[in-house]
Parts: sequence; C-alpha cells; structure tokens
Amino acid sequence: MTEPVRVGVVGCGAISAAYFKMAKHFPVLEMAGCADLDVDRAKARAEEFGVPKACAVDELLADPDIEIILNLTVPKAHAPVALRALECGKHTFAEKPLAVNREEGRRVLHNAAGNLRVGCAPDTFLGAGVQTARKLVDEGAIGRPVAFTAFMLGRGHESWHPSPEFYYEAGGGPMFDMGPYYLTALLNLLGPVKRITGAATVAIPERTITSQPKYGKKIQVETPDHICGTLEFENGAVGTLMTSFAVLHAAYDRAFPITLYGADGALKVPDPNGFDGAVQLRRTGDEEWEEQPHAFVKGYGRSVGLADMAQAIRSGRAHRCSAEQAFTVLDLMQGFQDASDTGRAYTPALPYERPAPMPAGLPFGILDE
Repeated sequence: MTEPVRVGVVGCGAISAAYFKMAKHFPVLEMAGCADLDVDRAKARAEEFGVPKACAVDELLADPDIEIILNLTVPKAHAPVALRALECGKHTFAEKPLAVNREEGRRVLHNAAGNLRVGCAPDTFLGAGVQTARKLVDEGAIGRPVAFTAFMLGRGHESWHPSPEFYYEAGGGPMFDMGPYYLTALLNLLGPVKRITGAATVAIPERTITSQPKYGKKIQVETPDHICGTLEFENGAVGTLMTSFAVLHAAYDRAFPITLYGADGALKVPDPNGFDGAVQLRRTGDEEWEEQPHAFVKGYGRSVGLADMAQAIRSGRAHRCSAEQAFTVLDLMQGFQDASDTGRAYTPALPYERPAPMPAGLPFGILDE
C-alpha cells in the first residue's frame, strides 16, 4: 500500500471545509495539520475534522513531517505562501489562481526546483463531467472543433458573501475568480491556445455590501468586473469567453455554460465549477440533444487534484493540476486585460500540453493502477 502523504493546510476559511471533507476519501492523503493567521480558527477546523495539529503558519511551515502545504489563503497571498513553502523544502498545492500576475507566477515556477512539486486548482476538470466531454471530443464525436461559447455571468458577491472585498481587489474580479474553471476546462477540451483578444471594463466602480456582518460597507472596485475574450486554439477552434460580476437576468443555460461546436455535431459541457454535471451531444441529423453516460468515476470534489499530486509524488509520474497549466491560465487571464489595454492580440508566453486524462474503471478514491 502506498504510504500516505502528510498535508498541512494554510488558510482555514470557508473553502477549507470542502477540502477536509473530501480528503478523507483518498488513502494517499493524511491531513496532518492546519494553520491560519487566526490560530483560533485553525484550532476550530482541527477539532471539526479531527486534524491532530493546529498552530501558527510559521510553525506548520517548519514542521519536518509535513510534505505538502495546501495553500487556501486569499489570492494575493497564493504566491508568497507558495514561495515560503518551497523555501522550506515542501511541495505546495494552492487554490486558484496560481498568483495575481505573471511575474509572481514565474517566481513560483522558477523556485519549484529539484523534486519539489507545485500544484494548483481548479481540479474540477478531473471530474466525470469534463473528463467525459474530453473523451467525446478526442474520439471525434463532434468532428473537427470549430467554435465554442462560454459564459459566467452574474451580479457579484456582495449580496451574499460575508467578506466579499477581495473579489474586487487585484487577483479578484470575475476573470480571476471564475475564469480558471472555464479556461482550464477549455484547455483540457481543446488543447493549446494560439492567440487571444479581449475587452475589459469596470462597469460598477463602487459596490455596497448587503450581506452580514458587513452590511452597508462600501467597496471600491480595483479590477475589471466585466471581461469578454476571444480565443483561437491551435487546432483551429475559435470562440468567446465572457465573465461578469455586473449583469442581471443573464439569459443562458447555467447547467451547460460551455458549448462546443464541431463540423459533425455539438457538445454541451457542464458547469466547470462542478465535477459531475451532465454532458449532452447532438450529432448531424439528430433531432434532440442526447445525454451521454459518464465515462469516469463520479463523486469527486475539492481535494482530488491534491490527491492526484500526492499519488504522483509517490509514483514519480506527472501530476495533472500542474503549475505549468496554472501559469498558462494566469497568462491568458492577464492576456485579456493586456489585449484590452493595447488593442492588440496576445500570444501565450509558454507552450501548453494537456495533462493525461483520468483513468477510467478505478474504484472511488484510487487514482493509479
């Protein structure tokens, strides 16, 4: 049996609960400690999920028994915490995005030297929904991919999130918040991007929080809250990605926010912010859309990417939620803003290679043969 990899969590906010709940289903993971700037919050999470150690961040980073630092801090802290973990000789896996700009992202890549691994969310593309869609595309179910549309449209977070300020700071906004899910899915479905264009704006410069406990507080929006981009993939597919925190009554199918159009059919792809949504196919001559059976195990949630990296550390193979993939996503997100600012198309900074598909037929929680 593979020896579990000991994981220490930095950042015990809301998303940490999803990781702790799912991690227990993977024998390769041992959640060995947690830390937060607020040590009492770390202690509360440790008690809730039976984690043996709760402490300050520096103590967790210095613990020689911790192998992976799971970085669940706010976006602007992702790169600094990753760099500190690497300096301490530990692998690191972060929530998205990898960093808030390319320069920080490059530093993380540069410092991942030797045997140290860097992983980054999202891992939703490892779920049965996107993996089944990828299998259909790769098998030629829609023929040559020609076009796509992808939408993530809403009004923002200040009406429901208890602390929504960071969604409107550098590293936030609809593209940096939700774009990683959509871009990672598109990269896995269609492969590398050739070039992009974009337009971005701050549509609502000031927001008012209407949720508790900060009801009435004003937020000055520091990053675009509406972005529209066009992507041309190396395989010839050209389409549009629109992300917004500034619209009402968005008229699109939220169950299938991505649609791929090919020479021989079309494919409805489920919400890439989830793992197991339905996939629908309509080929030439079909009168109706037909739901496709999932080709991969269902039920995964946040932690599957972490578990995949832990398994890869033990076996020596490549992990799927790689820093290189996360940097490509970061590069594209910033590229939309660059294209908007300059009025010129942007070419990705680094080549991209799709990760291997998930293995089919393995029991839930087991990621290698």
